[in-house]
Amino acid sequence: MCLFQSTARRLVSQVHCGLKASSSKKQKFCLEMARPSSNMADFREVFAKAKHIAIITGAGVSAESGVPTFRGAGGFWRKWQAQELATPGAFARNPSRVWEFYHYRREVMLSKHPNPAHIAIAECEKRLSKQGRSVVVITQNIDELHRKAGTKHLLEIHGSLFKTRCTSCGNVAANYKSPICPALAGKGAPDPDTEDAAIPVEDLPQCEEDGCNGLLRPHVVWFGEALDPGVLTAVEKELDICDLCLVVGTSSVVYPAAMFAPQVSARGVPVAEFNMETTPATSRFRFHFPGPCGTTLPPALARHETEIIS
Repeated sequence: MCLFQSTARRLVSQVHCGLKASSSKKQKFCLEMARPSSNMADFREVFAKAKHIAIITGAGVSAESGVPTFRGAGGFWRKWQAQELATPGAFARNPSRVWEFYHYRREVMLSKHPNPAHIAIAECEKRLSKQGRSVVVITQNIDELHRKAGTKHLLEIHGSLFKTRCTSCGNVAANYKSPICPALAGKGAPDPDTEDAAIPVEDLPQCEEDGCNGLLRPHVVWFGEALDPGVLTAVEKELDICDLCLVVGTSSVVYPAAMFAPQVSARGVPVAEFNMETTPATSRFRFHFPGPCGTTLPPALARHETEIIS
């Protein structure tokens, strides 16, 4: 938590461009950044020269694969919004209900597939790695669609639906069982008239470490919880060395991820936003490409004519 707090203090001082009037040069920079370009040819020139590309992705990428976002109007499971279920308190009060919610999400994700945006990112990473260039994906998504598409260098800052953590011993493990435990079979229907299954704690997912049998929870970051400091450190290292940053399918309102791209832009690195609409951070970026990510991203990341493929 201390790592993030220190980062947050530093970034807050950087991203509020124009709060302190100083030199005309800085004012000119802010004015220029207020009008991001949508010129794909210009972006492609920057892309062709980049050695270390950081791609920050959010729910908008997965939405194009039919993944429910649980944000905004209609973002309910039964009569609850995700913010009411994805908390330590909700799990402590009713672990059965919370597990029904996550069982539903896991089952939905098993039927979903990467879309052209996921695939374009994975193919770009594979291609550029052969040229001595790097691509890292920093995602807020917990659905593992980037991994399914073939992305290797992946930082999942909010965890994964397909990992569990023991509330007793703390062991983290991958878990792709369907259902995750027998008691959840056929449960988790999202219809608001569905009654809670009220599954006894001893029948919910249990730790399989020798002699433990503790209650498992989804290995995701819930509201009110701090991000893993190790993951944040890895993110900071990637953002410090990147010479091009893409922000794809994110509203730029969920912290700390909302600060990542403005941090990069503040040190003069080109940032390109690919999103259905503008966001609170759009004016801080060099490029903005409106529209579905599955349409705008593939041509942006396709092989550039100057690339040499061995």
